[in-house]
Amino acid sequence: MNQKREIPVREKNIVLIGFMGVGKTTVGQLIAKKLYRDFIDVDHHIEKKYSMPVSQIFKEMGEPEFRKIERETVIDLCENFRCKIVSLGGGAFQQEEIRKVCLSNCIVLFLDLTWNAWKERLDLIVDGRPVLHNRTLEEVQELFEKRQPAYSKHNSKISTDNQNPEEVADYIVSALKLGWDLYQPHTDM
Repeated sequence: MNQKREIPVREKNIVLIGFMGVGKTTVGQLIAKKLYRDFIDVDHHIEKKYSMPVSQIFKEMGEPEFRKIERETVIDLCENFRCKIVSLGGGAFQQEEIRKVCLSNCIVLFLDLTWNAWKERLDLIVDGRPVLHNRTLEEVQELFEKRQPAYSKHNSKISTDNQNPEEVADYIVSALKLGWDLYQPHTDM
């Protein structure tokens, strides 16, 4: 039998999930800098690979094809790379395969933002999010609420309301370091 070796907790990728516009990329870049790790934004990774923005991939290939590309990319990152900070697109965690591979190989952090706090950011994020185009605010709220059950499957939830990205990143880094010390203490003597 070929058994997979358990990934030491300090080497696991840190995966950030949450609704679009919650700050996964900004917070992820800060965490990566503080932990001396590489940062990978899955959407940007895909854009680089296909030499086109996600919105164009949606338009030219369709959402199902984008979701397939996204799934393959996330599975590859989770199974073949370590010590990365990975930011998933807002819809990625809706896919069961992505949830399973992330939860079994990584530390999954849910950046939570209430609907009212998210609404205040709408003008800043609508242009770059093809899934929001031509939707009413009510339809976006429905999407927001529809995605919450998938986000509830995580290792830790961080409320980001009324916090700036630096505060969120500092909290996460402190919590991770504490957890690493509790679950895998240094054996230096």
